[in-house]
Amino acid sequence: MAVLTQYNWLLAIISIAFCFSAFGNGANDVANSYATSVAARTLTMIQVGFLSIITEFVGAVALGARVTSTIKNGIISIDRFEDRPGVLMLAMTCAEVGSATWLMVATRLGMPVSTTQTIVGALIGVGFAAQSPVKWEWDSGSVSQVAASWAIAPLIAGAMAAAIFATIKYAVLERTQPLKNALRLIPFYLAFTAAMLALFIVVEAPTAPSLEEFGAGKACGIILGVFFGWLAIAYIFFMPYFTRRLIKGDARLRWYHIPLGPMLRKENPYLYFPGDPNGDVVIDHYESAHKLSDATDSPVLQAIPEKNLDKKYPEGVDISKESDSLPIDSEQNTLPPARKDKRFMYAIV
Repeated sequence: MAVLTQYNWLLAIISIAFCFSAFGNGANDVANSYATSVAARTLTMIQVGFLSIITEFVGAVALGARVTSTIKNGIISIDRFEDRPGVLMLAMTCAEVGSATWLMVATRLGMPVSTTQTIVGALIGVGFAAQSPVKWEWDSGSVSQVAASWAIAPLIAGAMAAAIFATIKYAVLERTQPLKNALRLIPFYLAFTAAMLALFIVVEAPTAPSLEEFGAGKACGIILGVFFGWLAIAYIFFMPYFTRRLIKGDARLRWYHIPLGPMLRKENPYLYFPGDPNGDVVIDHYESAHKLSDATDSPVLQAIPEKNLDKKYPEGVDISKESDSLPIDSEQNTLPPARKDKRFMYAIV
């Protein structure tokens, strides 16, 4: 190991490049993962920042062993660098610097690129330059399988998203009582998500066998066990919270009151650190959009053509009653309030 001290400069460069790669990963992969939650306003950017720190670290340490193994020796053959560790360090440094550089450029240009695709491409380039065999054949962790996953994964994700949205659209939004139907489906969505995550964790754990070796019976047992377990948790703890907040309109409830569970079904339960009883039961996230729409549609704020500046109206004629204007209260001089879509308000908790 003492001989490798002469390559400390490579270690320093790759450490700096790794920091830029981690930054690029946060600006791309993590941003893509949490973008929908931020867009739906279920999470704020500050909350996403702290959550991403936890999820990225736990995911990399607990479930990243197979991905690390694939990147390490599944893309190119490291037999070329046998007995030449310095050259291997140089090759990996070049791959990391190239990957980090492209991530920074893509982030600056606002292009949502994948960190995985970037590092795989950089390793293939290093393989070409070092004349190291690239593993193109259809084998476990090979370039072919990695590239195939880039096409298969979006198709599967798109099919799942379409199925979930279809159930929400036809079973909730287009029903006469959307709120009641939404409350019925919430426990099943929670249970289904927990079951899928449990199966993934079991299969992707560092010491876990492959799905074929694990067996279909055990996999189904885990899925069903976690599904019904979380279904019970949802009915015991989450449903009383949603019922009291949305049906009874108790604005004092906060997310940390969920553990009270069945106690929330009482007439006047004890709440630790309650919220403002006069606050909003459901936050109208579209309030600013309504105000912007009002301002845009307002005839008072619209630009007046020059040819109409000198236009004379007969005495007693109300110009607000022209066909292209909105009705205005003559006493208050205000526009009518915007109509709000209750379906969206009910869907946000």
